[in-house]
Amino acid sequence: MANNTNAEGKKIRLAIAGVGNCCSSLVQGITYYKYIGKDDEPVPGLMHNVIGDYAPRDIQIAAAFDIDRRKVGKDVSAAIFEKPNCTKIFCKEIPETGVKVQMGPVLDGVADHMQDYPEEQSFVIADEKPVNVAEELKKAKVDVLVSYMPVGSQKAAEYYAQAALDADCGFVNCMPIFIVSDEKWAAKFKEKNIPCVGDDIKSQIGATIVHRTLTKLFANRGVIVDRSYQLNFGGNTDFLNMLSRDRLKSKKISKTESVESQLNQRLSYDNLHIGPSDWVPFLKDNKICFIRMEGRKFGDIPVEIELRLSVEDSPNSAGVVIDALRMVKLAKDRSIGGPLTSPSSYFMKHPPVQFTDSQAYEMVEEFLAGKRDR
Repeated sequence: MANNTNAEGKKIRLAIAGVGNCCSSLVQGITYYKYIGKDDEPVPGLMHNVIGDYAPRDIQIAAAFDIDRRKVGKDVSAAIFEKPNCTKIFCKEIPETGVKVQMGPVLDGVADHMQDYPEEQSFVIADEKPVNVAEELKKAKVDVLVSYMPVGSQKAAEYYAQAALDADCGFVNCMPIFIVSDEKWAAKFKEKNIPCVGDDIKSQIGATIVHRTLTKLFANRGVIVDRSYQLNFGGNTDFLNMLSRDRLKSKKISKTESVESQLNQRLSYDNLHIGPSDWVPFLKDNKICFIRMEGRKFGDIPVEIELRLSVEDSPNSAGVVIDALRMVKLAKDRSIGGPLTSPSSYFMKHPPVQFTDSQAYEMVEEFLAGKRDR
């Protein structure tokens, strides 16, 4: 395999907000694919081995933030394996990063009901004073901040978005709090000429992308979709957090709009249900999805599809995030700021503008080739 793809030795200095399962898979993946070069065979989970000048090994962890006492103060390489993280380990030997996890602000990042569950499955808030995240981003000379805030953490998500703005670093919003797709926040990033991608990361092959694809297939083949559901179960802290229905509003909107955008005509509230359904502890980071679609084909003859999908949740999105953050850095190198429409549409469930996945893919390729600004 190639030893070098980046003749100038340029790096992407990455900060991560939320050192949970998704962060664990991301950090493992950077090491797992450290020998991958431009001339190597394509690897699973990445759109391209090299984007711009950047291979996965050119991503350097520069800062990390969390609120759990088992992670704060530890090197990122060790913190990613601490409880309550439970995702599968596919790369055991992670070199020390020299970067310790710092205490971030709690704000609304921990749901009240989490305290009612065993510590090994929930969050344990560290008795530490939160750092000034924007100042730490500046000190670490961060290029891109990736936000992995828990679902429903409106204040926390906005805090990290503002920190990225204050520190002049690119932003990838992996969670369903609307930042990049919100007009006011989008305007802030555009005004400061800071690139951002969001909102709510799609998986490589996940429940929503499969549901979207089937929905588009029905539409393209002239089948009328009458009703559909998507039910999701998992055993990680994400699903435990989402037992609080009060935190699910933006998540349901994100997933529902992602699927509905593929229909010629939207379904009524009664006929489309998409969202997390329950927390099953023994599943850990395994996510189980059940999809049912009911429609009518020629002659109004009914057609039904039922599907069960099982995936390890966090590795399923890690490669997508590696691609997204490299495109944010590429935009910074090109002095392009504001929401990146093409990458957001391809990588995110709730982008500023929805396109079909095939359209979004072509748009991203044009963005990479410099044929479109965003």
